[in-house]
Amino acid sequence: MNAAVIPKHEIIDARFASFVPGNAALEPLLEGCRWLEGPVWFADQQLLLVSDVPNNRILRVTERAEVSVFRAPSGFANGHTRDNQGRLIGCSHLHGSITRTQLDGTVEILVTHYRGKRLNSPNDVVVKRDGTIWFTDPHYGIETDYEGVKRAPELPPSVYCFDPRDATLTLVADDFDGPNGLAFSPDESRLYVAESGTQFSPEPRRHIRVFDVATPPSGPAQLRNGRIFYTVAPGYADGFRCDTEGNLWSGAADGVHCIDPSGALLGKIFVPTAVSNLCFGGPQYSRLYLCAGATLYALSVNRRGCQRP
Repeated sequence: MNAAVIPKHEIIDARFASFVPGNAALEPLLEGCRWLEGPVWFADQQLLLVSDVPNNRILRVTERAEVSVFRAPSGFANGHTRDNQGRLIGCSHLHGSITRTQLDGTVEILVTHYRGKRLNSPNDVVVKRDGTIWFTDPHYGIETDYEGVKRAPELPPSVYCFDPRDATLTLVADDFDGPNGLAFSPDESRLYVAESGTQFSPEPRRHIRVFDVATPPSGPAQLRNGRIFYTVAPGYADGFRCDTEGNLWSGAADGVHCIDPSGALLGKIFVPTAVSNLCFGGPQYSRLYLCAGATLYALSVNRRGCQRP
């Protein structure tokens, strides 16, 4: 395994100078995978789960870089989060489903269809404080056999909200070419969604879009006032997370971009390989875990991520 190195930074805004300790090292925790995705931190166990999507497995990684297999085959699992009870919520490319793993290890399939048509390949997922499950459903996982099994899509790429209390599935956005990562702002008044375009397009879409989250007196929450929040360059946005101050930390082709709530780029952390997804973890939620192709890195930062169970 490669030795830890001090990563290079680019400070765009003076505020970013304090975001990463000067001697914090970029630590490789795991190498030799194919395409890492869907990191999720388990605070109660002090470990990370991460999807090695093409290898059809979910790996367990401790703070000491001890690696074991959590689930294989995984159904070509991609994105993960935890619900308010600490249960693992996951996206399956193979089965076109959202799953929930109970605390005893039992796996339940929560949703597979919308209005009688099969979901495509759920990609990333977040849980709101009210327990609703929000996820993106692009075509990426069914366009080849690399991250699932190739098949014809039955639905356009979309963003959904699933309510496990009554098993209702609501379409909340359908004007995407390729919805990808998503994250709520700390107060859940905003939902950020990556628009990565189509997989085989010569020019990917580079936008992170933001929506206002409206909660009607009755019925499911709705997304309103969609607009471009930030344009990633180089590369495109995939997965991201917010810190407690509302700054968005996004993967990009050159590493990690940190963007303030107004959409202004604060700074960059350069990583040797493009970062597809990331999450906060560690005892204080101040370590960034970075999925960078075949390698999982960790980096201590001076901001804390929004905590989950």
